Formats: sequence, C-alpha cells, structure tokens
Amino acid sequence: MAKRFNITGLCVPQKHYMADLSSRVAAVRRMIEEGSYFVINRARQYGKTTMLHALADALAEEYAVIWMDFQSLGNAAYQDEYTFSISFVSCFIKGAGLFSRGMEKNEKALRRLRETEEKRPKDFDLQKLFCLLQQFCELSEKPAVMMIDEADSASDNQIFLDFLAQLRSFYLEREAAGTVTFQSVILASVYDIRNLKRKIRRDEYHKTNSPWNIAAKFKVDMSFHKSEIAGMLKEYEKDWHTGMNLDEMAGMIYDDTSGYPYLVSALCKLLDEDISEVYGGKKTAWTREGFFLAERMMLAEKDTLFDSLTGKLADEPQLNGMLKNLLFTGTAIAYNPDIPAVDIAEMFGFIKNQNGTAVMANRIFETRLYNYYLSSADMQNMDIYKASLRDKNQFIIGGHLNMRRVLEKFVEHFQELYHGCSDSFIEDTGRRLFLLYLRPIINGTGNYYIEAQTRDLCRTDVIVDYGGEQFVIEMKIWHGTEYHKRGEKQLTEYLDAYHLKKGYLLSFNFNKKKQTGVWEKRIGDKVLIEASV
Repeated sequence: MAKRFNITGLCVPQKHYMADLSSRVAAVRRMIEEGSYFVINRARQYGKTTMLHALADALAEEYAVIWMDFQSLGNAAYQDEYTFSISFVSCFIKGAGLFSRGMEKNEKALRRLRETEEKRPKDFDLQKLFCLLQQFCELSEKPAVMMIDEADSASDNQIFLDFLAQLRSFYLEREAAGTVTFQSVILASVYDIRNLKRKIRRDEYHKTNSPWNIAAKFKVDMSFHKSEIAGMLKEYEKDWHTGMNLDEMAGMIYDDTSGYPYLVSALCKLLDEDISEVYGGKKTAWTREGFFLAERMMLAEKDTLFDSLTGKLADEPQLNGMLKNLLFTGTAIAYNPDIPAVDIAEMFGFIKNQNGTAVMANRIFETRLYNYYLSSADMQNMDIYKASLRDKNQFIIGGHLNMRRVLEKFVEHFQELYHGCSDSFIEDTGRRLFLLYLRPIINGTGNYYIEAQTRDLCRTDVIVDYGGEQFVIEMKIWHGTEYHKRGEKQLTEYLDAYHLKKGYLLSFNFNKKKQTGVWEKRIGDKVLIEASV
C-alpha cells in the first residue's frame, strides 16, 4: 500500500510520509534519562501525539512505557475522586499494554491494579491509587515512564489538580528519599499545565496555582526545518518521480508555514491529491504554480484548526485587539509572556518570539487572519470595499493582474472617500483600506501575505501572487523626502531578492502640499510604480 500525507491523528512511518523525528526523540530521551518530569506544551495539531508514540516506541526496550490519553476518560470520570481513580486504573492498565515489549514480565507489577479494576473497592481514592502506582514502579522489571496525552482536557477540574499534587509528591519523594517511582512523567497539552489559569472558570481563580512546579522546561523545537521537509519530499519523490525541485519546494513550504507540522503536511497532501487531480498528474502539481494554488485552497477551505483559532478571538477580547494591532497598524509588541494576550497568543500558535518581539507565527495563519478580519460585516460595509467590487473586473487582462491600475483606482477612491479624514485615522487605517480594496480583486485566483521582516510603523511590504506572477508593494507612511529615497533603495534591494524588475510603492502622506497620484520612476535597472495619497 502506497504511503500518503496524513493530517488526521497519529502519523505512522510505515503508512505516512513524515519528517525525521530521530533528533527530537533523542533530545527528549536525554530528559527522561535525567529523570525529568515535564510538559510537551505546543499548539493544536503540532505533532505532540506523533512525538509521544515515536518516543514510546524508542523507549520500549529499556523502559516500561505507559501511554495514556486523558480524552478517553470522558467527562464522567471527573465527577468525584473515586470515579477518577478507578477510571485512571483502567486507562493505566490499557496503556501499559500498548508498548509491551517485555511487559509480560510486569504482570506481577500490574496484579494489584488489575484486582482493583475488577473489584472496584468503594473506598478507593487518589491516595490508594498512588500507593498502587508506587508498588507498580517498585515491582516493574524496567524503570517506568508514564506519558499522558491531552492532559489539559481535565485541567479545569480540581481532581486533576489534586492528581498533579500527588505526582509532585512522587517526584519529591524520589529526589529526597530515593523512593522508587516513575523514572519520568510526560504530559502533552496545548495549555501550559504549569499555569492553569486559562482553563479555570472565572469564578474559580483560587485554583490557579498549579502544583506542577517541579516540571523541567521543554526546549525541544518541534517545528520542521527546511532540510527535514526536503527529506520528507525526497522520500515521496522516490515513489513518484515527479521531477520537482526539492530545494525550491521545501523552501516555499517552510517559508509559508515556518515548519508548523500540520500546515506542512496539509500543503503536501493538497499537492499530492487535489492539485494533482486539477493539473492531471503529479508532475505538473509539484511546481510553483501548483504550490500557490494549494495555498489558496488551504486558505479558502473550512478547517478544524483554523476554526479553533478564530474561535479563540471571540473568547479573548485582549487577544483579538492585540492581533488586530499587530496585523494592521504595524505596532511593535514586545514579547512578554506575563502579558495575558501575549501568553495566550503564543500558547495557541498565533505568534512566536523573534528577538524579543512578538511576530506572527507563520504566513498561513497571518493571511488567514487578514482574510478573517477583512471579511467581517463591518469591513465589507465600508465604501472602499464596495468600490473594489464595482471595479474588480477591469484589472485582469489576459489572465494578468494590472497592479498599476489597482493603485490608480485606489488613489482615486481614497481621495474621494477619505481626503478629509484625520492623520491619525489614515495612519491607523490606511494599510487596512488598501488590503480591503485589493482582496476582492485577487480573491479566488491570487493570494497575498505581509513580509514580516519589513513590517513596522513606517513600512510594510505586501507580496501578491497572481497567476504565477509576483508583485511587491511597499506601503509606507510619508516621513520626508530623504526617508522616501531610502525607502526606494530598500525596495529595489528587496526586488533583487525576488528576482523582479518592477516594484510598487504606496505612500500615505500627511503633508498638506503633497502630490497625489501615480507615476513611474526608474532606479538602476528597476522600475518603481509610485502612488501617493
């Protein structure tokens, strides 16, 4: 049976094309050998479950691995301490058999747990549960490693906090008295188990002090590097012989996903299946044009990951406001995990820390958020959006986008609609208005993203892909002639990086004697189409 790209649940090397996890498994194994208890805390669909399975398989020869999924317990398991403790025993016994190389020797260690599962003594509680777990660890033929996936599915429950407190005692007893307990305990979750305040109901903040303060920091990078994506594509290429440019394709996938595992696999799956069907074969699918089409399809389709992300915006007004500022105004936001909006934005995968500044985590999420905000009823009710809908048929000639004409019409409508507005309105809203005007024109056929390296209060570069062509548009706030000249030079250098001869510059000018309109300027071998409003 041929391998495929997988985006639903666990990835299995024998069935799926995967990035090589060996270096990550080795790094986590070192933490286990050191006896660490820790949390693999990453955003949704970041490969946590696949990592745990790969790790468990690698450890099975030397350790007694117990792999558990707390989602399988169900809500009823948390109604009281007795129910949770009995449910845990059943889950533990099942988990001890999943990676059972040599575990048949552990029947003696499991005997008391099996008896408890069968008899269900009425006085069974967490204390008795941990007595059984300690007996298991003492009798086990190998050092025991317990892995709990989806640990945060229970983290808004006091019983779960009590369970963590018992694990903490286990760890401290091992360190202080040499008691035989688990060699390592690994929790996998989206929410940071060390700080549960995001999962606690607002009327129960007394629960926010997590007892999981003995956890070691988990520093393993779980995103895929370009070389790892290339390795996965190389394996695919051995099977299908598409003739793709491996380095180029891996680079494009990495540039737009920043190695987010789900996004990498989702793009590859679209190319392998949907785009191959559209283009009539895999050889024509794995090209630049095929990649841009796959990206547009990803951005346009319903997806549980994107639905989950946008759902958080309604639940967290501070997060929503911060992301709007980051996207549309170019406001620099210092990375400070003590700020609630920054903390939750990173936890859910919206942002990352780049040299002390909070930046969008990847272009796919960024563009999806732009589309989300620009598609709101308030945005689409704005006059500039309505003008774009009226104008959009005049910009595509023979399948090519006339970007100069886009700028000319935008300037015309901007002057008509917003010439009397305050400088602060234009500075806060100008770039948003251009993207709002641009989106209906390229929607369905083209795509755009904001170049993170050039986004700031004064300058933002928009990269537009349309029909296989790329357009670089620099949007900037006017800060005088000398600054403008530096901006022109920067744009020409940026065009070199994209191997383009023509670029576009849109200035929002607050000078009362400003010149508005669109004109052409040549600098060296580059042609700049400049617009000013």
